Amino acid sequence: MIRRLLSLVPPGTVAVGAGLALLGLASYVHLAVAGHSLTEADYNSLSVLWTIVFTLGIGMFMPVEQEVARIIAARRSQGLPAGPVLARGGLLAAAILLGLVTLILVARQPIADRLFGGDRTMVTVLIGALAALAVAHTTRGVLAGLQLFPWYGTQLALDGGLRIALVLLLGLTGVTSPVWFGAVLVIAPLLGVALTTPPILRTFGGGAAVAWTTLVRGLGLLVVSSLLSQVVVNIGVINVKLLDPSDTATAGALLSALVLVRIPLFVFASLQASLLPGLATAATTGDHATFRSLLQRALGVVTALGVTGAVLAVLLGPWLVRTLFDAPDVLGHGDFAWLAVATLAYLWAMVFGQVLLALDRHRAQAVAWCLGVVVLVAVTLIPLPVALRVEIGYASGSVVVAAVMALLLRNAVRPGTATPLAPSRDTVAVGPTGGTR
Repeated sequence: MIRRLLSLVPPGTVAVGAGLALLGLASYVHLAVAGHSLTEADYNSLSVLWTIVFTLGIGMFMPVEQEVARIIAARRSQGLPAGPVLARGGLLAAAILLGLVTLILVARQPIADRLFGGDRTMVTVLIGALAALAVAHTTRGVLAGLQLFPWYGTQLALDGGLRIALVLLLGLTGVTSPVWFGAVLVIAPLLGVALTTPPILRTFGGGAAVAWTTLVRGLGLLVVSSLLSQVVVNIGVINVKLLDPSDTATAGALLSALVLVRIPLFVFASLQASLLPGLATAATTGDHATFRSLLQRALGVVTALGVTGAVLAVLLGPWLVRTLFDAPDVLGHGDFAWLAVATLAYLWAMVFGQVLLALDRHRAQAVAWCLGVVVLVAVTLIPLPVALRVEIGYASGSVVVAAVMALLLRNAVRPGTATPLAPSRDTVAVGPTGGTR
């Protein structure tokens, strides 16, 4: 099953999978070293920083990467240069970053007081990390659009390898400041970009400017879906901090737990690049049988991943977070059960979301994520213990998203349906689209 899906991967994507694996490992090493080096309160601050960076960073800049990659790939097939797309994509990413930075600076003191224990330096680190992700995702879009997957994978691997090296250095030298552990999220991605610039520099110059409408036409709905998907999977850590600021243990423990139970998401990210071209090809040719087969196989893969991960998380999760991350002993087997159920549903939603995009149903995907977030917020407001309400909120939101998407797809994938399949102009996949951290 997995071999069949991977056979659809463009040449060189094995390097991307290796890069993703190293980047995923870096997340565990980063948090493990920080958990053993920082106080409970400081690890709590790092956990909140981590969550905000990847919620906003992936949510806002991954769509830019996808659009840059899509347009460059289309132009490449016509013999047109990539430079004009990079110029527009860079300006777009800069504009989005400027908007985010402006909002953060306006609310700098409340953010510092409410989320980082009054430490304004952590807000500065937050801005730097978002800037690093803006640069990284834009350049990765160029590499993916040019089919330079070994370079793409190298950038991911450099980012991950540098994170590991830097946090190990911090741990060995006895650094106990969350600012430096947060700064790794700034330094590593930027160095990764700097070391993979040769093919990007060769794209500069030549060609007429690309129309803004070409780049932003489908971006709005992609940003909505991308950002809300990150909210569903990440917001629990921030909610703990907002609901009970005096609880310095639960937020850090919850982030450590989420990192463990979401291991299947890293595996899915390496399969996602192969799933989209298969779906897009089947949609283009109107091959309903292949389309349904790919959907069923993808669901089979993620279900197997999710169930396996769930069993291990429920059985070993409480012990692993204490051993690996030195997390406070505040989460039990029941907490991991809720998180595991949520992750399985989230995996289903990710698969259904790719199918909706392949059918050019961007709005339907965005609606599903909106409904999921509404349910997550409603459940989070129920007067239950803080950890339990954010766990059930994550699970409920993910289940609702997956269920709504499945309902929206019931006619498209029903055996014998006469509904025509239509490829999406935004999803002829040219590279990996899953978020990494």
